[in-house]
Amino acid sequence: MTNSISIKKQAADVIKRPRITEKAAYASENNQYVFEVTKDSTKASIAEAIKELYKVTPIRVNVVHAPSKEVRVRGRIGIKQGHKKAYVTLKKGDKIDLA
Repeated sequence: MTNSISIKKQAADVIKRPRITEKAAYASENNQYVFEVTKDSTKASIAEAIKELYKVTPIRVNVVHAPSKEVRVRGRIGIKQGHKKAYVTLKKGDKIDLA
C-alpha cells in the first residue's frame, strides 16, 4: 500500500498543473493535452505520471522549454520565469476531464 502512495506522490511531483489556454483548448479537440511539468522531468516520467493520475495511456509526449525572459513593467526591469510544457497525445477513444 505504501508503494502506490509513493508512486502517486511522484506523479504529482512531475506534473504541476494542466495549462488551460485557448491554444490548449484547440489541441484537446485532437486528443492532445497540455501540462506544465517540472524542469527535471523526462518524457518517460511524464508518460508514467499521466498513466497514474488520469488512468490513460499516452501515445506520444512532446516537451517544450520556454526560457526566462527580461521584461519591463512601468520602466522597471524584471524577469519572467521560464517553464516547461508537455504536449500529451492520447489515442482516439481516450479523454482527460480537466474541468
